[in-house]
Amino acid sequence: MKLLYQLNAAFTALILVLMSITAFFIYSLLMDMLIQDEQRQLEARADILVDVINDQTPSSGPTLSQLIQDRNYPILLFDRSEDIVLFRTMPASLAREWMLRYDEELVNQEVWGGLEERYVVYDFPLSPQSDQVLVMATPLNDLQAVQSVFAFRMIVVIFIGLVLAVLISYFLTKRLVTPLSRLKLELKKIEKRQFDQLEPVEATGEIKEVDQSVRQMANELSRYIHSQKQFFQNASHELKTPLQSIQGYAEGIRDGVFEGEAAEKGYNVMVNETERLKKIVNEMILLAKLDSSEDVYHPEQNDLIQLVTQAYDRLLPLAQEEGIELKVEANDSFYANVDGERVLQAFINIIKNAIRHANQHVKVETIVREKAVVVKVSDDGEGIPEELLPQLFERFIKGKEGETGLGLAISRAIVERSGGSIQAYNEQGAVFEIELPKG
Repeated sequence: MKLLYQLNAAFTALILVLMSITAFFIYSLLMDMLIQDEQRQLEARADILVDVINDQTPSSGPTLSQLIQDRNYPILLFDRSEDIVLFRTMPASLAREWMLRYDEELVNQEVWGGLEERYVVYDFPLSPQSDQVLVMATPLNDLQAVQSVFAFRMIVVIFIGLVLAVLISYFLTKRLVTPLSRLKLELKKIEKRQFDQLEPVEATGEIKEVDQSVRQMANELSRYIHSQKQFFQNASHELKTPLQSIQGYAEGIRDGVFEGEAAEKGYNVMVNETERLKKIVNEMILLAKLDSSEDVYHPEQNDLIQLVTQAYDRLLPLAQEEGIELKVEANDSFYANVDGERVLQAFINIIKNAIRHANQHVKVETIVREKAVVVKVSDDGEGIPEELLPQLFERFIKGKEGETGLGLAISRAIVERSGGSIQAYNEQGAVFEIELPKG
């Protein structure tokens, strides 16, 4: 069953149950209300009768017989001490039955029975000193007829209300379900990777938020698929080039094309290309492990400032060899729960990249904040090409002085695995900022 019909059925069932329970209680309370109202009317009639009985002057108004003739309802007057019926407008058998049962059963009761019929009654003694009791009665059938009429009208109202509730429910649930159906179609497009055919879903509230999340997910998935395709293309290119060099020199040496110094040069090229292949493969494996849940990252308390100093010490000979002045401005200790070897590798990759692209100077600064430390690496080179900035940390994305194109990708993976962030931008040269939280 579709969600639209399920919601309508559930809402209709809920309304039906609530209306049925409400109708049951109203129907049950209605009779009590009718009985109480009828007793108040009987009491008012009784007061009129008492006034007439006590005042029989010609100018006092209607006589008792006239009032009884005008008011067609059962009346009983009897003496409870002598068991004598003094006056009645009901069958004699019923009057005597009530008189005999009065003291033991009927006194203080709202409804009396007799002759296979029930009556709403109001009884009271004519005076405190008298044993005479006046009983005013109304057949319960009259009240039950009123109750039945009310019940019929209530059923009609409930039916009309139920129809309106179902129509309103259908309208509201359709407005709710239609965006979900549209969202389902958009998810089908994502399933078929038709990212360029996605359309926004007109909705409000949580459904709109879900639609936005789905669209963001689709954009990320599209970007990921594109990066994966680009990765395989770049990886195949990076692996193919050294393999072709190795294959070319190996076949040349085998066929005698290269001899003597040319063969020696060929051997050196094959060794260097093999080392390059090994480095690319190892870095690809490391990236895959960092992206997965494999146990290659072992966090513990490490002084990040000391790690920056170690990276400086290791790269100072390279900077001097390249004629680059390498400066470090280090603060006091700052401890974080990170894998020291991995974070050191990320620092080395970033600083080494800056040395490779600098003209004369590379500066490393550590900025200690309340809950994080920022390591800022800047150089005075030409800066990062604007077209490379959005994808600088992707795999096999490298500039003209790049090596494997995996160093920055590895650095980002390590920093993000450490709970930090990395960004790059241009000032007077390229600037890299690594922020790592305190742990």
